[in-house]
Amino acid sequence: MASPTTYTLPPLPYAYDALEPAISAQIMTLHHTKHHQTYINNLNAALVSQATATSKNDIVAQLHLQNAINFSAGGHINHTLFWENLTPASSPSAQPSSAPKLVAAISARWGSLEKFQEKFNAVLLGLKGSGWGWLVQDTESSALEIITSKDQDIVPAGKKPLLGIDMWEHAYYLQYLNDKGSYAKGIWQVVNWKKVEERFLSGVDGVFGSLAGLRSSI
Repeated sequence: MASPTTYTLPPLPYAYDALEPAISAQIMTLHHTKHHQTYINNLNAALVSQATATSKNDIVAQLHLQNAINFSAGGHINHTLFWENLTPASSPSAQPSSAPKLVAAISARWGSLEKFQEKFNAVLLGLKGSGWGWLVQDTESSALEIITSKDQDIVPAGKKPLLGIDMWEHAYYLQYLNDKGSYAKGIWQVVNWKKVEERFLSGVDGVFGSLAGLRSSI
Protein backbone atom coordinates (compact mmCIF):
# COMPACT_ATOMS: atom_id res chain seq x y z
CA MET A 1 0.00 0.00 0.00
CA ALA A 2 1.46 3.31 -1.09
CA SER A 3 1.82 5.91 1.64
CA PRO A 4 -0.41 8.99 1.17
CA THR A 5 1.08 12.45 0.81
CA THR A 6 1.87 14.09 4.15
CA TYR A 7 1.12 17.80 4.37
CA THR A 8 2.95 20.28 6.58
CA LEU A 9 2.23 23.76 7.90
CA PRO A 10 3.59 26.39 5.51
CA PRO A 11 5.60 29.13 7.22
CA LEU A 12 4.13 32.60 7.20
CA PRO A 13 5.86 35.03 4.83
CA TYR A 14 6.01 37.59 7.67
CA ALA A 15 6.27 37.70 11.48
CA TYR A 16 3.26 37.01 13.67
CA ASP A 17 3.10 40.65 14.75
CA ALA A 18 3.68 42.05 11.25
CA LEU A 19 0.01 42.69 10.51
CA GLU A 20 -0.69 44.76 13.62
CA PRO A 21 -2.77 46.74 14.32
CA ALA A 22 -5.14 45.26 11.71
CA ILE A 23 -4.63 41.71 13.02
CA SER A 24 -2.99 41.10 16.37
CA ALA A 25 0.03 38.88 16.96
CA GLN A 26 -2.03 36.79 19.37
CA ILE A 27 -4.63 36.00 16.71
CA MET A 28 -2.04 35.32 14.03
CA THR A 29 -0.10 32.95 16.29
CA LEU A 30 -3.16 30.98 17.34
CA HIS A 31 -4.71 31.03 13.89
CA HIS A 32 -1.59 29.71 12.20
CA THR A 33 -0.02 27.35 14.77
CA LYS A 34 -3.25 25.96 16.25
CA HIS A 35 -6.18 26.26 13.83
CA HIS A 36 -4.33 25.76 10.54
CA GLN A 37 -2.11 23.08 12.08
CA THR A 38 -5.19 21.19 13.26
CA TYR A 39 -6.63 21.11 9.74
CA ILE A 40 -3.35 19.64 8.52
CA ASN A 41 -3.15 17.08 11.33
CA ASN A 42 -6.71 15.94 10.67
CA LEU A 43 -6.12 15.84 6.92
CA ASN A 44 -3.02 13.66 7.27
CA ALA A 45 -4.82 11.29 9.64
CA ALA A 46 -7.84 11.01 7.34
CA LEU A 47 -5.63 10.31 4.33
CA VAL A 48 -3.93 7.44 6.17
CA SER A 49 -7.33 6.02 7.14
CA GLN A 50 -8.54 6.41 3.57
CA ALA A 51 -5.52 4.52 2.23
CA THR A 52 -6.28 1.70 4.64
CA ALA A 53 -9.96 1.65 3.65
CA THR A 54 -9.02 1.64 -0.02
CA SER A 55 -6.63 -1.28 0.44
CA LYS A 56 -9.47 -3.21 2.10
CA ASN A 57 -11.97 -2.12 -0.55
CA ASP A 58 -14.15 -0.70 2.24
CA ILE A 59 -16.37 1.58 0.19
CA VAL A 60 -18.51 2.73 3.14
CA ALA A 61 -15.47 3.83 5.13
CA GLN A 62 -14.06 5.63 2.09
CA LEU A 63 -17.30 7.59 1.65
CA HIS A 64 -17.39 8.62 5.31
CA LEU A 65 -13.74 9.64 5.25
CA GLN A 66 -14.21 11.79 2.16
CA ASN A 67 -16.26 14.31 4.15
CA ALA A 68 -13.47 14.66 6.71
CA ILE A 69 -10.88 14.97 3.96
CA ASN A 70 -12.88 17.63 2.12
CA PHE A 71 -13.26 19.71 5.28
CA SER A 72 -9.65 19.45 6.44
CA ALA A 73 -8.17 19.83 2.96
CA GLY A 74 -10.36 22.87 2.41
CA GLY A 75 -9.13 24.35 5.67
CA HIS A 76 -5.52 23.79 4.62
CA ILE A 77 -6.01 25.23 1.13
CA ASN A 78 -8.09 28.23 2.19
CA HIS A 79 -5.71 29.23 4.97
CA THR A 80 -2.66 28.85 2.74
CA LEU A 81 -4.24 31.23 0.22
CA PHE A 82 -5.25 33.57 3.07
CA TRP A 83 -1.74 33.93 4.50
CA GLU A 84 -0.37 34.61 1.03
CA ASN A 85 -2.86 37.38 0.27
CA LEU A 86 -1.88 39.36 3.39
CA THR A 87 1.19 41.52 3.93
CA PRO A 88 2.34 44.21 6.39
CA ALA A 89 0.69 47.58 5.81
CA SER A 90 4.14 49.14 5.36
CA SER A 91 4.94 46.87 2.40
CA PRO A 92 4.72 48.32 -1.13
CA SER A 93 2.62 45.25 -1.97
CA ALA A 94 -0.12 46.57 0.35
CA GLN A 95 -0.68 49.50 -1.99
CA PRO A 96 -3.33 49.02 -4.69
CA SER A 97 -0.89 50.74 -7.06
CA SER A 98 1.11 47.50 -7.01
CA ALA A 99 -1.78 45.82 -8.89
CA PRO A 100 -2.64 48.20 -11.75
CA LYS A 101 -4.18 45.63 -14.08
CA LEU A 102 -6.34 44.11 -11.35
CA VAL A 103 -7.48 47.48 -10.01
CA ALA A 104 -8.42 48.54 -13.55
CA ALA A 105 -10.50 45.37 -13.94
CA ILE A 106 -12.13 45.89 -10.53
CA SER A 107 -12.96 49.51 -11.38
CA ALA A 108 -14.46 48.45 -14.70
CA ARG A 109 -16.62 45.88 -12.89
CA TRP A 110 -17.72 47.84 -9.81
CA GLY A 111 -17.07 51.48 -10.70
CA SER A 112 -14.10 52.03 -8.39
CA LEU A 113 -11.90 50.18 -5.92
CA GLU A 114 -13.75 51.85 -3.05
CA LYS A 115 -17.14 50.67 -4.32
CA PHE A 116 -15.74 47.16 -4.70
CA GLN A 117 -14.50 47.17 -1.11
CA GLU A 118 -17.88 48.39 0.13
CA LYS A 119 -19.63 45.61 -1.79
CA PHE A 120 -17.14 43.00 -0.60
CA ASN A 121 -17.53 44.06 3.04
CA ALA A 122 -21.32 43.94 2.73
CA VAL A 123 -21.02 40.36 1.49
CA LEU A 124 -18.65 39.46 4.33
CA LEU A 125 -21.01 40.86 6.97
CA GLY A 126 -23.93 39.05 5.36
CA LEU A 127 -22.35 35.66 5.96
CA LYS A 128 -24.36 33.48 8.33
CA GLY A 129 -22.18 31.33 10.55
CA SER A 130 -18.64 30.38 9.57
CA GLY A 131 -17.28 30.88 6.08
CA TRP A 132 -15.19 32.88 3.65
CA GLY A 133 -15.62 35.80 1.28
CA TRP A 134 -13.84 35.60 -2.07
CA LEU A 135 -12.98 37.72 -5.06
CA VAL A 136 -12.88 35.20 -7.89
CA GLN A 137 -12.53 35.20 -11.64
CA ASP A 138 -14.72 32.99 -13.79
CA THR A 139 -12.41 30.75 -15.82
CA GLU A 140 -14.63 30.84 -18.92
CA SER A 141 -15.92 34.42 -19.07
CA SER A 142 -12.98 35.99 -17.14
CA ALA A 143 -15.59 38.03 -15.23
CA LEU A 144 -14.76 39.10 -11.68
CA GLU A 145 -17.25 38.08 -8.98
CA ILE A 146 -17.67 38.27 -5.21
CA ILE A 147 -18.82 34.96 -3.72
CA THR A 148 -18.88 33.21 -0.36
CA SER A 149 -18.10 29.67 0.73
CA LYS A 150 -19.47 27.90 3.80
CA ASP A 151 -17.28 26.48 6.56
CA GLN A 152 -14.08 25.31 4.80
CA ASP A 153 -15.50 24.70 1.34
CA ILE A 154 -13.09 25.81 -1.37
CA VAL A 155 -14.23 28.00 -4.24
CA PRO A 156 -16.21 25.97 -6.79
CA ALA A 157 -14.75 24.60 -9.99
CA GLY A 158 -14.74 27.18 -12.76
CA LYS A 159 -13.86 30.00 -10.35
CA LYS A 160 -10.26 31.10 -9.76
CA PRO A 161 -9.72 32.52 -6.25
CA LEU A 162 -7.92 35.85 -6.20
CA LEU A 163 -8.56 37.14 -2.67
CA GLY A 164 -10.02 35.25 0.28
CA ILE A 165 -11.05 36.68 3.64
CA ASP A 166 -11.56 34.35 6.60
CA MET A 167 -14.78 35.15 8.47
CA TRP A 168 -14.61 32.38 11.05
CA GLU A 169 -14.73 33.80 14.58
CA HIS A 170 -11.22 32.55 15.33
CA ALA A 171 -9.93 35.00 12.68
CA TYR A 172 -11.02 38.09 14.59
CA TYR A 173 -12.89 37.50 17.87
CA LEU A 174 -10.00 37.83 20.36
CA GLN A 175 -9.32 41.30 18.98
CA TYR A 176 -12.61 42.61 17.61
CA LEU A 177 -15.10 40.59 19.69
CA ASN A 178 -18.45 40.77 17.87
CA ASP A 179 -17.45 43.81 15.80
CA LYS A 180 -17.03 42.00 12.50
CA GLY A 181 -17.37 45.27 10.63
CA SER A 182 -14.15 46.71 12.05
CA TYR A 183 -12.29 43.50 11.20
CA ALA A 184 -13.62 43.56 7.65
CA LYS A 185 -12.69 47.22 7.28
CA GLY A 186 -9.25 46.91 8.86
CA ILE A 187 -8.09 43.93 6.86
CA TRP A 188 -7.88 46.05 3.71
CA GLN A 189 -4.83 47.72 5.26
CA VAL A 190 -2.90 44.45 4.96
CA VAL A 191 -4.12 42.99 1.66
CA ASN A 192 -1.22 41.92 -0.54
CA TRP A 193 -2.41 43.51 -3.78
CA LYS A 194 0.69 42.40 -5.64
CA LYS A 195 -0.04 38.74 -4.82
CA VAL A 196 -3.72 39.14 -5.75
CA GLU A 197 -2.70 40.55 -9.12
CA GLU A 198 -0.30 37.64 -9.65
CA ARG A 199 -3.26 35.31 -9.19
CA PHE A 200 -5.34 37.43 -11.55
CA LEU A 201 -2.69 37.05 -14.25
CA SER A 202 -1.94 33.35 -13.67
CA GLY A 203 -3.74 30.11 -14.43
CA VAL A 204 -5.76 28.22 -11.83
CA ASP A 205 -2.97 25.76 -11.01
CA GLY A 206 -0.61 28.70 -10.54
CA VAL A 207 -2.92 30.08 -7.83
CA PHE A 208 -2.93 26.83 -5.86
CA GLY A 209 0.75 26.03 -6.40
CA SER A 210 1.83 22.82 -4.68
CA LEU A 211 -1.72 22.31 -3.44
CA ALA A 212 -3.20 22.07 -6.95
CA GLY A 213 -3.32 18.28 -6.75
CA LEU A 214 -5.05 18.34 -3.37
CA ARG A 215 -7.54 20.91 -4.61
CA SER A 216 -8.46 18.76 -7.61
CA SER A 217 -9.12 15.75 -5.38
CA ILE A 218 -11.88 17.33 -3.26
